[in-house]
Amino acid sequence: MTKPQLQEFRKRLLEERNKFAGELKTIARKSSKNPRDSSGDLSAYTVHMADMSADTYEREMDVNIASSEQKVLYQIDEALKRLEEDAYGTCQQCNKPVSLSRLKAVPYTELCIQCQRTKEHKK
Repeated sequence: MTKPQLQEFRKRLLEERNKFAGELKTIARKSSKNPRDSSGDLSAYTVHMADMSADTYEREMDVNIASSEQKVLYQIDEALKRLEEDAYGTCQQCNKPVSLSRLKAVPYTELCIQCQRTKEHKK
């Protein structure tokens, strides 16, 4: 892989990292509000059980999304580390080069398409 290609992938990885980190901050900010504040309800009445259920569901969804985004952040950090170690673009399982088209689609991938397929079929 050429030096300009590596620089472009580093730039893309950093952009992806900033995007996911921003989304995690948004979810954290949203989750830290109490249900009454986030709904805009300022009345003295208690929150209806259905509203509480919907809020709980939303919070669980936010936690699941945050967990997935945290995993992607970890993968991005690992890809950046591989860039520093001159191992970027090499499959971490079979040590063959990962195709440029795959890296363009998923710049933080650690597996070539064949190893990824094998991994998914084992599940």
